[in-house]
Amino acid sequence: MSERQLTEGPVSRAVLAVSAPMVIGILGVIAVGLADAYFLGRVGQTELAAVGYIYPVTTAVTSLSIGLSAGANAALSQGIGSGEAQSETERTGLHALALGVVMGSLMGVGLWAVTFPLFGLIGAGEEVLPEIADYVFYWAISFPFLVLVMLIGALFRARGDGVTAAVVMSSQAVLNIALDPVLIFGMGPIPAMSTGGAGLATLIVRVLAAVGGLLWAWRCGYLTPCANVWRGVIASVRRIGGVGLPAAFSNAINPAGMAAVTAAVATLGEAAVAGFGAATRIQTLAIVPLLGLSSGIGPVIGQNWGAGRTDRAAGALRFTFALCAGYGTAVGLVLLVFGPEISALIASGPEDAAIATTYLRIVGFTLFGYGVVITSNAAMNARSRAVWSMWLSLGRIFALYLPLAWALVFAMGFTGIAIAAAVANVGAALAAVIAVRAVGLLGRLPGPAEAPARGLGRLTGQ
Repeated sequence: MSERQLTEGPVSRAVLAVSAPMVIGILGVIAVGLADAYFLGRVGQTELAAVGYIYPVTTAVTSLSIGLSAGANAALSQGIGSGEAQSETERTGLHALALGVVMGSLMGVGLWAVTFPLFGLIGAGEEVLPEIADYVFYWAISFPFLVLVMLIGALFRARGDGVTAAVVMSSQAVLNIALDPVLIFGMGPIPAMSTGGAGLATLIVRVLAAVGGLLWAWRCGYLTPCANVWRGVIASVRRIGGVGLPAAFSNAINPAGMAAVTAAVATLGEAAVAGFGAATRIQTLAIVPLLGLSSGIGPVIGQNWGAGRTDRAAGALRFTFALCAGYGTAVGLVLLVFGPEISALIASGPEDAAIATTYLRIVGFTLFGYGVVITSNAAMNARSRAVWSMWLSLGRIFALYLPLAWALVFAMGFTGIAIAAAVANVGAALAAVIAVRAVGLLGRLPGPAEAPARGLGRLTGQ
């Protein structure tokens, strides 16, 4: 796809061209987690419990890779939109990859070093800790490669190519799921490695994806030798980190907040926790198209903002909000009508299935609000306003969801938890609309005398 394509033609086509393929890629990522839990559950209860402890932590750590990819997308897409020289764009891409390797390595080593005290702190017992350590060892080694893969995806998405990024993500998922049973249960000369096998499968796949992605980016001309490769590296790090670090924190807020909400649910008993877990797994699948939209809107906003096309940026965001509203209504109807049947597929028994159904029927019609929040966050990140998106995420969890959940659980039981989630979604959506208007993404279009020079917004962050 042309580097300038997102600044031309219908904005709806631009948004869908990047977003639609990402839905498949995101589904692949989710499928890996489900496959790990499925296969390790067949090994034993201890191994399955290890997964329960591991995934919230690794999800939070993975936020670093998501944040850095958001920072790289903002820097690259704005540069492309402003007509920046290709050599400068390529140099920025190389700086992003180098920054990712350094930070990913530091984070991986740090996670490995604190494995036992960290997981012991969150409740893992002596029996499950060795299983956790086996997995985390390989996962920590793989983390720099995950960051590389995410940044390589940003190289392509910033240029309007969501297909390549989605192919890399979905190919990873297929290979990971194929390797899981081989390494977990053993096959032929390969010994059974249990939880460590799941971690090793992840490491192998991430290394292959990183190498393949780098070669493909090189072939496409996005990574080529350039003179003075370290020129402007400090400026690049500031641009990427200025968006990436707040964006990483924003992505880490949700799992942290959900852990605190789960503690409120736990006051109602094990069935409530099981039902809440089943409902949130269903919800994760239901919002995949919204996550795809949040991946697609960033490059469109970035390129058009860099090009001074604030009208197209606003149009793209309005179109995205309309998609969130339409999809949210449809999925709300599905969950209202078929909630019991869907819950029964995931839940372990009728009691937690009924609890999951309660959550889905109340929250389903407000998922549009969550879509508005995450697409607004992506748009503000691409606009180099990541601090705004960070505060929006903080407000949704800690000003709305968490205090309401703890207040209503004692007054209304589990229904109060669901109402808190619904209020948080709608309230944060309203705040998101106010925020994007405040940063100029939905506000009055500037007149000719007010419009910034082409590319000036990218350089100044305005």
